[in-house]
Amino acid sequence: MNTFGHVLRVSVFGQSHSEAIGCVIDGFPAGLAVDEERLAALMARRAPGQGPWATKRAEADEVRFLSGLNAAGRTSGAPIALAIANTDTRPQDYAAMGMVPRPGHADLVAWRRWGADWDRSGGGQFSGRLTAPLVAAGGLCLQWLAERGVSVAAHLAEVAGIADEPFSARATDDAARAELASQMAKLAESPFPTLSPEAAEAMIAAIEEAAKAGDSVGGIVEVCATGVPADLGDPMFSGVENELARAFFAIPAVKGVEFGAGFELARMRGSRSNDPFALVDGEIVPAKNDAGGILGGITTGAPLLARIAVKPTSSISLPQRSVDVERLVETELRVRGRHDPCIAPRAVPVAEAMMAITIMDLIR
Repeated sequence: MNTFGHVLRVSVFGQSHSEAIGCVIDGFPAGLAVDEERLAALMARRAPGQGPWATKRAEADEVRFLSGLNAAGRTSGAPIALAIANTDTRPQDYAAMGMVPRPGHADLVAWRRWGADWDRSGGGQFSGRLTAPLVAAGGLCLQWLAERGVSVAAHLAEVAGIADEPFSARATDDAARAELASQMAKLAESPFPTLSPEAAEAMIAAIEEAAKAGDSVGGIVEVCATGVPADLGDPMFSGVENELARAFFAIPAVKGVEFGAGFELARMRGSRSNDPFALVDGEIVPAKNDAGGILGGITTGAPLLARIAVKPTSSISLPQRSVDVERLVETELRVRGRHDPCIAPRAVPVAEAMMAITIMDLIR
């Protein structure tokens, strides 16, 4: 439903065009001094209106804490409730489409489940707008994890077939660890979430080209966490891959998840795919990290590495075939409204947030 987590539980509420959206975080420990400036900076990375790759919907995405903080601005151990106002809604853009479901969206399945009563404006509860409270929750988790030496970062591994430099997380030697730390620090200063400025320029051009054609493009987000303790997770149904995949698939438009070398492993021989073990300062560690930091559902102590596939934005201005569900006749639909020509750039901080929430839940 709208709640996930075990010890740390996050429940999301609201719709794209409701008065507000938000979440309740239960199980968050007391004592974190919340850095609201740092949280606002993370929210700004996901917010609309950032550039030609994002919707022109204007939302401040200011987080308002309703409970869970004491007078000193520290978490109190009580459930944290937070809200984010929706101030720039245009329900008329969706009313004009009548009862014609948009291809690629959840309109048809929502109509079958709830009939004409479901809130269609902006996609209702299926909207990517609902990732804003997830980023807010993840921002608190990122701050808590940072105090314990855990860092999380993500970037656009690919957009419209244009590749960025990969994270140096599949090698575990000193040089690779130093390079990975440098990459993660670099991303914190990047206006567009790539490691390569040349890749950023090409990606933005491809997004603009698709937008001018009334179309959209997809991408791949690579997300990594360092400093994650070994031995988190459980076998079988409670494995770390299971928990992370569940979190990542909650992000609208995500259609694929892989860990470590992922599907590339299927094209290797075992002699190459296996991560050998080595002794480093008396500790047994993987000598490389094609497993993505997880074996048997349990963390190895190597960096957690995942990639998520984000499909092209479903709302495009080109005409598309659909069916009027009331009159049961085929029709042509032109989607109105303000939409991202590529969702992937704004999915980057969401991926970081979902990984952070999951790791903190595993540690707790």
